[in-house]
Amino acid sequence: MNGVAVRMLIRDHAKYLGLVFGIAFSTMLMSNQVAIFIGLMLRTASQIIDVRETDIWVMDPRVEYIDVVEGMADMQLHRVRGVEGVDWAVPLHKSLPVAHTREGVLQQVILLGVDDATLVGVAPHLVLGAVEDLRQPDAVIVDRAGYQFMWPGEALALGKEFEINDRRAVVVAISEASAPFATFPVVHTKYSSALGFDGRSRKQLSFVLARARAGQDPRALARRIAAETGLKALTWRDFAWATVEYYMKRTGIPVNFGITTALGFIVGAVVVGQTYYLFVLENLRHFGALKAMGVGNLTIVRMVLLQAVVVASIGYAIGIGFCAVFFEVLSRTAIDFRGFALPWEVAAGTAGAVFVIIAVASLASIRRVLVVDPAIVFRG
Repeated sequence: MNGVAVRMLIRDHAKYLGLVFGIAFSTMLMSNQVAIFIGLMLRTASQIIDVRETDIWVMDPRVEYIDVVEGMADMQLHRVRGVEGVDWAVPLHKSLPVAHTREGVLQQVILLGVDDATLVGVAPHLVLGAVEDLRQPDAVIVDRAGYQFMWPGEALALGKEFEINDRRAVVVAISEASAPFATFPVVHTKYSSALGFDGRSRKQLSFVLARARAGQDPRALARRIAAETGLKALTWRDFAWATVEYYMKRTGIPVNFGITTALGFIVGAVVVGQTYYLFVLENLRHFGALKAMGVGNLTIVRMVLLQAVVVASIGYAIGIGFCAVFFEVLSRTAIDFRGFALPWEVAAGTAGAVFVIIAVASLASIRRVLVVDPAIVFRG
């Protein structure tokens, strides 16, 4: 009977294609919007995620997320180093100065000053150059996207010069830093150079990056640092989530993407549900004929469910395939779209949503099939 069910399904090409593309469109819309939302939220914490060597971020107690920084006195670094369980701790400076290129481009940049001795905090992947080149005078590392913003149309090259607060900066390496939320170039330099670029002020220590000794629980150590120093100390994961949550609470991004995702689900449910229900109604005579020939209700239900599974599987495959191609092509060709991807969790969640849509549509249709009178086939 499975063959009969499939032939009944594809016999009406218009309705069959309408069902498949209804599911495909709904899948594409839901997975696309959710994946973009996740990508945007990850961008807000990109500078935290890029620092792989450290467990704990220590900051002024008033700091809520990474983009608003309150400076600390340099002595706080030594206080953190003195806490039991801290293996090592290094300074990190973060600011948003304006860079001037010799070609006349004016560009705000994210300036990150990393520890002079260890260079902990530099983006993990370099496209050109070496991390050790950062020890040269006035040396900076610019991320690939930022380089294209500052020198549009030019091929990547080392040795480019620009100025920050009338101080010369020389590009000695180009990184593949994670895309930030604001599309500013990400510039890494030594801590001492960053203080020079940013101008002198009384407190320029933005963060202390600490590493827990082997066997120490980073979260427990963070609580100990906070208790002994009076500063805020969070594991990198907690700080990243705090930054993401700040943007989720203070911006309309979640609401906007939530509305679009809900619309995708509603449109898919309405279009597919109504079309599938009409498809079953138009085939009631065939189901009645099968019943008249002795086919049981259980077999009829299996036929309806098989038709629903076929439609859902093909529609989902087409929709999720288009979504995957969308992210693959755009992330390779559009510099502003770098870092966006289709996580497997989104693909799995969308499959669950499609299952709900097709399950609701099937249940409504099954009820009509079960109560159909076999005598319907003998009526005019």
